[in-house]
Amino acid sequence: MRIEYSKRFIKDLKNSSQIIKNNFKDRLNIFVVNRYHPILNNHPLSGKLKNCRSINVSGDWRAIFKEIKEEDVCYFVAIGSHSKLYY
Repeated sequence: MRIEYSKRFIKDLKNSSQIIKNNFKDRLNIFVVNRYHPILNNHPLSGKLKNCRSINVSGDWRAIFKEIKEEDVCYFVAIGSHSKLYY
């Protein structure tokens, strides 16, 4: 599996707190080993994000990604608080 990031994701992660950066790194390590580990709460989204999935980063923070199965890629598109991502 290959992990890729959108420009928006990189910018949002760069502007987040060090705690969020560390939490994402820890969750990504778990994600690489087991995408469906219970701590991640990996689940499909609906509405305008219906082709995406979300994982928990910390309390209110989520990382949104798309799975490109034919290329075995997970493309992270956004990271942020629940209210920021699901407005």
